[in-house]
Amino acid sequence: MDGLAFETERAMIAIIPTQKVLSDTLPRLLNGSWTFSRLSGLRSHSWYLSTQNTYHNYPIAGPTMQLKNHAPSGALLASLLVAPQIASAFYLPGVAPTTYKPGELVPLYVNSIRPVAAPDALLHSVVSYDYYQPHFQFCQPEGGPKSVGESLGSILFGDRIKTSPFELKMKQNETCKMLCPTTYKQGVAFYVNDKIRQGMSLNWLVDGLPAGQRIKDELTGTEFYNPGFLMGQVDAEDHVTFNNHYDILIEYHEVSGNPDQLRVVGVLVQPESKKYTKDIPKESTDVCLSNFEPLELKEDGETKVQFTYSVYWIPSQTAWATRWDKYLHVFDPKIHWFSLINSAVIVVFLTLTVVSVLVRALRKDIARYNRLDQINLDDLSGTSALEDGVQEDSGWKLVHGDVFRTPSYPMLLSVFLGNGAQLFVMTGFTIAFALLGFLSPSNRGSLGTIILFLYTILGFVGGYTSARIYKSMGGEKWKMNIILTPVLVPGIVFGTFFLLNLFLWAKESSGAVPFTTMLVIILIWFIISVPLSVTGSWLGFRAAPMEPPVRTNQIPRQIPPVTTYLKPIPSMLLVGILPFGAIFVELYFIMSSIWFSKIYYMFGFLFLCYGLMILTCATVTILMVYFLLCAENYNWQWRAFLAAGASAGYIFLNALIYWASKLSLSGLAGSVLYIGYSALISFLFFILTGSIGFFSSWWFVRKIYSSIKID
Repeated sequence: MDGLAFETERAMIAIIPTQKVLSDTLPRLLNGSWTFSRLSGLRSHSWYLSTQNTYHNYPIAGPTMQLKNHAPSGALLASLLVAPQIASAFYLPGVAPTTYKPGELVPLYVNSIRPVAAPDALLHSVVSYDYYQPHFQFCQPEGGPKSVGESLGSILFGDRIKTSPFELKMKQNETCKMLCPTTYKQGVAFYVNDKIRQGMSLNWLVDGLPAGQRIKDELTGTEFYNPGFLMGQVDAEDHVTFNNHYDILIEYHEVSGNPDQLRVVGVLVQPESKKYTKDIPKESTDVCLSNFEPLELKEDGETKVQFTYSVYWIPSQTAWATRWDKYLHVFDPKIHWFSLINSAVIVVFLTLTVVSVLVRALRKDIARYNRLDQINLDDLSGTSALEDGVQEDSGWKLVHGDVFRTPSYPMLLSVFLGNGAQLFVMTGFTIAFALLGFLSPSNRGSLGTIILFLYTILGFVGGYTSARIYKSMGGEKWKMNIILTPVLVPGIVFGTFFLLNLFLWAKESSGAVPFTTMLVIILIWFIISVPLSVTGSWLGFRAAPMEPPVRTNQIPRQIPPVTTYLKPIPSMLLVGILPFGAIFVELYFIMSSIWFSKIYYMFGFLFLCYGLMILTCATVTILMVYFLLCAENYNWQWRAFLAAGASAGYIFLNALIYWASKLSLSGLAGSVLYIGYSALISFLFFILTGSIGFFSSWWFVRKIYSSIKID
């Protein structure tokens, strides 16, 4: 249950200034803080204000900003009550803590500019951009920005981390510090305003923590930090304002009470739009504390913009090991539990049904068949009531001479099954590592890196499985099997990914994977994954084939017509919907995390959903195969694979519904990217669930036919 404890909500202490000027905010900082609210966890501008006493006993660092002491409030007492839970929080491994001394420089890195929900709660773009793209004209550090080293997974997931001109010195407050002046011309202003309307957000990193805003979930009343902040605002009259001032509030923690050992435990940024009327000096001043009109970029002329920022250091009781807790939030956890309970009920029902078939019907059938084998052949004239009952109730024995007949296209089926086994093991290990905390968000790109690493080294599993299945099916083109297993499915995935990446290159997106990274992936593929797959295939072909428990007749048996629900399309629709139902709710949160740039960490729920999906997929496919065999249809191999894999069709259909309800993409590139990536994920899910359905049905068929006596 550590994975679920990993997802518990922690008490958190935060502070945020409002969008009013800082001079209007400081008195409120002394007595409380502003909190924001939004619907469904999506950024919007339907903010409301509430005052809550926080930081009563925690002064803001610096000689000029000391908070008064007040009596403990209800919020503070509640925080103290949950303090033991905070102290025993689940530790997220992956990054070693960095300790700073007062006055020491704390680097602020900038990441890609990514789309989030616009004011209408819809996503208007799926394309991210480099922070220093010339159109945005953000201030650059002296000597130009430099890239920060990233993992392969971080690059694949679109991170482009670079240095910035911001100077943050530990425990030193600074007000209205000038960054740089710039001028936005007509065309550039139109471009930036369009990105603001699309809901583009800036993403900064301080000591590995994302800079964000403090949000309050209306459903649960829980407060949390939401990574990223908007580039600008759009009011009800479609007036676009551009944020050119940033109030940066950094929470720090003293290690064991030592004032010379300080660690960053929280980062908040409150952007503001200020139309300065005079030049701002380079040194820190209090100019930005005055009232200014919002800054609007003129689309019919030039607009002079001055970028400024303020830094405030705030002591916090949050320990370094639990600093990510305030960023990790479960939206409406009751939905997750309801989904799990609902899926568990379905799995229990299906499992009991399968057990009933195995224990009652099959055991009775097997006993009848074995008893018939002991009766004199003269009694088996075809008119016996006992024989008729057996034939009527249990037609599956009648196809014993054909049930292990080689299916059509055994090469393709074995290649799919090998890659499915590889995906199955990779997914299981990935979720297990995530459940143990090794893929924490503090280690950026760890999820993508571990997926690529596991899929590469598990090429051995794919090659071995494909070879054993193909040899057991009587396949003779073993060289072709060895080649296709590590090339066909990965080639389809890489080819689709490369084509979609061309659209990102054309849009000058930071999410476009560099060409050198593509070469690295190809080298990993052919230098590591392919040889491992070939080794597994070689061992698989050297092993003895898995002999069927019954002999196969030379002449195929004629297949009688089947009822409607056992025909290919209806059976696929019926079987595929149940595994999809087991993961539907969790799939919604995963898609929201991918497309709305949120942190997904609910791996405890995901682990349980994955287990329920496996059980659902296996049991419902076994039932379908049993009914198919009772109808004297022995072509179960492809039917089991396609019926279980049909859940991928529901996933793709769900993605289309999500596209219509949550996204409003303008332009061809965004739609192609969304549909392309959704189709790619659905294809991999098709291979995964199809393999689960086949292997469970294969075990079932071997089990029942090895239990009867065949002359």
